[in-house]
Amino acid sequence: QVQLVESGGGSVQPGGTLRLSCAATGDSYSIRYMAWFRQVPGKEREGVATLYTRGSATWYAASVKGRFTISQDNAKNTVYLQMNSLKPEDTAMYYCGATGRSVIVTLNADSFDYWGQGTQVTVSS
Repeated sequence: QVQLVESGGGSVQPGGTLRLSCAATGDSYSIRYMAWFRQVPGKEREGVATLYTRGSATWYAASVKGRFTISQDNAKNTVYLQMNSLKPEDTAMYYCGATGRSVIVTLNADSFDYWGQGTQVTVSS
């Protein structure tokens, strides 16, 4: 089993920055991919960014490419999401996901088996 704990959400003005963190504990050695998703009420969970934890490959949703960066600190078993140039439409609950599967659909929530509790990001003036 893997446990994920997110932190770093909050409220910012448009154009601002936030950095989210996701710490993995438990059987973290089994993880191959970690990702960030977001969800607003009444909508499906949307893939934001995915990282292959055993290499450097990353994938991004078109809506965040060039503004968000996913990265990892292997020593801390932690994945980060640096969010720059935030827009009101980035407002959502952000979730960290992880999986040990070797083949996934990179920005699809069904590919991920472990989830954190979520952290709220609000972008508003």
